[in-house]
Amino acid sequence: MVRAMLDKQGKGLTDTARQRLMAAAEADDAGGAIEIDYYRPGVVGDEVWIAHYDVRAAMGGGQIPHDYPEMLQDVRVSPQHLREMGVEFKEHFHLKMVTGWGQSMAPTIKHRDPLLVDISIREFVGDGIYMFSWEGHLYIKRLQWLGDEQIRMISDNDRHPPQTIRADETFIQARVLLVWNAHLV
Repeated sequence: MVRAMLDKQGKGLTDTARQRLMAAAEADDAGGAIEIDYYRPGVVGDEVWIAHYDVRAAMGGGQIPHDYPEMLQDVRVSPQHLREMGVEFKEHFHLKMVTGWGQSMAPTIKHRDPLLVDISIREFVGDGIYMFSWEGHLYIKRLQWLGDEQIRMISDNDRHPPQTIRADETFIQARVLLVWNAHLV
């Protein structure tokens, strides 16, 4: 059945991909899982997998990050569609999903909203919302450059006043590109 499917609809596949599919179809795995390489860069315009990590970055008092974040689930999306929505990134394999935790960034980011971040951005590149560590905690906050190696850490929720922090004590992990939130209607 797989061979017939490949003959009919698999003409655009490489020989390696065809061989892997046939090997998987013919394997006696007693109902086990097929391993897939999710880290392989895809072709722009195709659907790609974005890893969703079990990382909670606080939008409040900070979270102590795990030493080794575990993958929770993946999201499949079209890079072209993301760009049409206004999301700017160089390579889709630098995109990851994390979860915002807390209320300090409301109403922009609500508690437990999934966030699309670019992990290739590891330094301040202009005012925006970043995922960063400071004083051993992981945060998602708006950062604004003040000069003299000072950064203003800003919460969108007025109940949380801004703080001035030192740039050399702030370790940017990613820039937040998109809040993947849903609004009840």
